[in-house]
Formats: sequence, C-alpha cells, structure tokens
Amino acid sequence: MSSPTNTSTQHTSTIGAIGTPSRRNTELALLAFAVVIPVFAYANVGLALNDQVPAGLAAYGIGLGVLAGIGHLVIRKFAPYADPLMLPLATLLNGLGLVAIWRLDQSELLQQIGQAGGKATNQLVYTAMGIALLVAVLIFLKDHRTLQRYTYISMAGALVLLLLPLVPGLGAELTYGAKIWIQVGSFTIQPGEFAKIVLAIFFAGYLMVKRDALALASRRFMGLYLPRGRDLGPIIVVWAISILILVFETDLGTSLLFFGMFVIMLYVATERTSWIVFGLLMSAAGAVGVASFEPHVQTRVQAWLDPYREYQLSRAGTNDGIIHSEQAMQALWAFGSGGTLGTGWGQGHSELIRFAANSDFILATFGEELGLTGVMAILLIYGLIVERGIRTALAARDPFGKLLAVGLSGAFALQVFVVAGGVMGLIPLTGMTMPFLAYGGSSVIANWALIGVLIRISDTARRPAPAPAPNPDAEMTQVVRPS
Repeated sequence: MSSPTNTSTQHTSTIGAIGTPSRRNTELALLAFAVVIPVFAYANVGLALNDQVPAGLAAYGIGLGVLAGIGHLVIRKFAPYADPLMLPLATLLNGLGLVAIWRLDQSELLQQIGQAGGKATNQLVYTAMGIALLVAVLIFLKDHRTLQRYTYISMAGALVLLLLPLVPGLGAELTYGAKIWIQVGSFTIQPGEFAKIVLAIFFAGYLMVKRDALALASRRFMGLYLPRGRDLGPIIVVWAISILILVFETDLGTSLLFFGMFVIMLYVATERTSWIVFGLLMSAAGAVGVASFEPHVQTRVQAWLDPYREYQLSRAGTNDGIIHSEQAMQALWAFGSGGTLGTGWGQGHSELIRFAANSDFILATFGEELGLTGVMAILLIYGLIVERGIRTALAARDPFGKLLAVGLSGAFALQVFVVAGGVMGLIPLTGMTMPFLAYGGSSVIANWALIGVLIRISDTARRPAPAPAPNPDAEMTQVVRPS
C-alpha cells in the first residue's frame, strides 16, 4: 500500500520592470545654475549703470529661486519621471528676461514716455502667475490623454479666443500694431497666446482620428503624393481661418503660427511631404494676397525690404497717411554695435527703440549688450526646449501624446523663429513677443502652461511600465512525488 501523497508547492515570481531614474536631483542642480546666472547678470547691470550692486538683488534672487523651487517640488511630487531640463531652461530664459526688463526700466528716455518703471516687478508677478498655472496643470491634469475628450470643445474655445479682440468694447484700441488684445479693466490680455495651446489639443485629437484618411494619395506627381480633393478640406479651413486673422486683426505672426503648427502636425501624422509643400504654397499665397491691400502688413513688408528708407521717412514726419516704422533699422544698428561679444550688460542703447524695446525688440537688447555670442546662446536654449519637446514626442506611447507634444514644440519653435527672424531682418516683423524674455503677462503665463503640458506628457512617456499581473493559472504548481 502506498504512502500518502506528498505535495509540495512552488510559487512563481514576477520580475518587475526596471525603474527609470527620475532625474529630479539633476533638475535641482540645473535649477541652481538657472537662478544663479540671472542673479549675476542683475548684479552686473547694477554695477554698469550705478557702480554699485542693486539694492533689490537679494529680493530678486530669492523670489526667482522660490518660484523655481515651488515648480521643482511640484514636479518631484506629481511628475517624478518628467524631463529634467524643461523647467531649468524655462527658468533661465525667464530670469534673463527679467534682468533685461529691469535694465530698460532704468532708462530715463523710456521713463519719460511712460514705457519704463515697475515693469520688471510686474513681470515677476506674471512669472509667479505662470508658474502657478504650471503647478495647476501638473496637479489637476493627471493624464494628458484626458484632453482628447475635449477635441471639438477645444476648437470652439480657440475660435472664441481668436475672435475676442474683434468684439466691440472688449478689443483694445491700439495706436500701433495688430488688433490682438482685449481690455479687462486696467489689464490687457492677448488671447492668441492661450489659443495656440487649445488649438494644439484640437489638432492632435482631430489628426489622430483622421490621419489614415489624410495619408491616402490619389496620384503621384513630380515626386509628390497629391492628396485627394476631399482630404484638402481641413487644411483649407485652417488656411482660411489664418487669412481671416491676418485680414481682420492684421496679425501676421499669429496667422503664420497657427497655420504652420497645423502643417507640422499634419506632416507628422501622415508622413506626406506633399502637405509641407501645399502648406508653404498656401501660406505664401495668403500672405502675398493680404499684403496687396492691407496697409499695416504693407508697412511691415516695406520696413523689411528697405528699413533705412522707412527710418528716414519716420524721422522726416512724412504726412502720407502711412505709419512708417524706424524700429527695424534701429534693431539692426543695435545688433551691429554689439558685434561678437557685445557692449556689456547695461552699456547699450536699445532704449532708443522706445515703446517696443522691452517687448517686441527685447532680443535687440541682448544682441547689443551680449553680442552675437549671447544671442546664439539664447537661441541655443530655445533650441534645447524644442529638442526636449520633440524627444518627449518620440518617447510618448500614445499617438495623441505624440501629436500634442509635436504641436506644442512646433508652435514654440515657430514663435521664436518669427520673432527673432523679424527683429534680425530675415522676415517681416510680426509683432509677437519672444517667449519668456519679452515683457507681457499673457505670453509668460501661456508659455509656462505650455511647458507644464510638455512636462506632463514627458512624465507619462518616461514612467516605467507597471509590472505585469501574475497569471492565476501559473501561480501555483503542484508537484506530485511517488512515495
């Protein structure tokens, strides 16, 4: 008679995924440099202007450090696997912008015309509001994929934001520039800065669903895949909207930004070079068409083609009913006087550009006082932000996140290009503001929100995949041994 069966139990073990390093300590170390560099620049400006360290140096350094520290702590808590470079890079640009604005605040010329005095303090407040919005995005937006639910709501919201400046009694009446502002009490807001984020959400959601249809080609012509006629509908609609913005708001920059962002996302979604060609052709046709009858756009084109003539006409006070701009020529002179290494912090004369010195043309201040070397460093920092955004898109595991990260990075890159290109004379002036550097609450707040969304996508993309759940059937194996 056999003895009772001996049963032994073997439990299977599940090997968890190897965790990705969070890199939060790297971010903290980079943040320290991002705060120290503007503090040294602030001290340098004070020594150049008044031969003494500014009295508000400690307050400025503590204020910028506290704001950056709050952002870091929130990321460490709510987005621990996010890209470690985005927050330090944005903080560095924002801090240098504050220094340049404070430097222009000290100009007696700008104080006389009411364009200086207290603007650096206001910009620090706007920075705090922007970082507060970044914190809100990271806390309440647990997963960027939830934004896909609001695809068509985002489209409606973006259209409302773009049309607000045209509402009578709400749109701000400006003596110069485009009709892109709304007046709320004593504050002015530029809705287009926020519309670029909302539109990116709509484009990402729409293209994720329609990309297969848009990628189809009817025939091949001269090496390009020509899309079907009905597939041209979306790009024609967006093109028409950008033209309407250009006509009614005379805002060349926003028009190029929105249409360019859509074409970039369309190319990424379909991988068809034909969309890039169509986009460039339609953009050029629209700009040329509007410039043929819109005086404001014509003035900017003339200032681009012959800046010195426009400068002379502006100085002569020609009564031809056209506002001639002298700023384009003054910006080129600022870059020229800066040379390779610049005149030094606080030792330039970019305040001669007057009311646009601390906003549209603040890059000319960096070009004059930091020279070509400083401008290249600034553009390199912008390029790193865009590169980290594209890297985030490549790492994203879902198509919506990929398209959204590409769209936001593309919009940021396009804005830097149209502003820097306009100030340097590469393209006509657009009137947009340099992200993080220029004075303006709408731009700073919106761009901090943009960084917040990119940080959320990067956290989701870099977060280690959860370990697979154990299989109940393989959890226990019975081994029966004979006696």
